[in-house]
Amino acid sequence: MRLLLVEDDLTLARELQKQFKRDGFAADLAACGEEARHLGSEEAYDIVILDLGLPDVSGLSVLQSWRNQGQTVPVLILTARDAWEEKVDGLKAGADDYLTKPRHYEELLARVQALIRRSKGQAKPLLESRHFYLD
Repeated sequence: MRLLLVEDDLTLARELQKQFKRDGFAADLAACGEEARHLGSEEAYDIVILDLGLPDVSGLSVLQSWRNQGQTVPVLILTARDAWEEKVDGLKAGADDYLTKPRHYEELLARVQALIRRSKGQAKPLLESRHFYLD
């Protein structure tokens, strides 16, 4: 699985890159919005983890430009911004999930795996209990 991690805090970015690598991901890093915009437009990723507070261009602007280009890659916003209005703005701009810092890596990994699973059509919409099925 290929992941783009957009994070300007290089200590956090390298820590996450190492953890994702341990879990079988190839993780590319982008430390600014312009680099992220370019990589997200030119490379094929299974998922993007996007910070909103980037030094040159807002993460929200990067996300909107990808969506305007027709990019459908799942995007999880990972940011320190935790106001409900910002969460709504991020989701309306096209994010598939929103998680605030500080975070637990296990939760981040579970959300990443769920988003990839859904994007690949591997989610099971059929619920089964004993002899009852709900589709």
